Amino acid sequence: MTLVLAGTPLTAEQSSTSPQVINLPGRSVAAPFSDAVLAGNTLYLAGRLGLDPETGRPPATAVQEARNVLDGIQAVLSEADMTMNDLVSVQVFCSDVSMYGDFNQVYREYFDDDPPARAFIGSGTLLFGARFEVVGIAVKG
Repeated sequence: MTLVLAGTPLTAEQSSTSPQVINLPGRSVAAPFSDAVLAGNTLYLAGRLGLDPETGRPPATAVQEARNVLDGIQAVLSEADMTMNDLVSVQVFCSDVSMYGDFNQVYREYFDDDPPARAFIGSGTLLFGARFEVVGIAVKG
């Protein structure tokens, strides 16, 4: 794709509005998706799980899994020079909504007084036996 502005060709790679793929360094999973995509000043985060990095399985507790998944979200945001405070929308998919309190216990630690809009969705079974999968949208302010 080539854009022409004032007679000067500008390739899609050079355009500031071209989507930019954001992946964490050392990514070991050959997944068919990126960790996030930055389009303009908006970052679209792919679903993240809170698996134990050593075992690739869910940790023993829902609290630790919530911490792992939110640490992962925080790491992707940091890779895009953003923080948790840049999140404007979060969707939490949960295999069992009875873990709502466990998730919120940890979630509150990651935000100031004005957390992003959020949905907490009972999803049934998640990949790899995960309890939580979190998707988000952040806007660089």
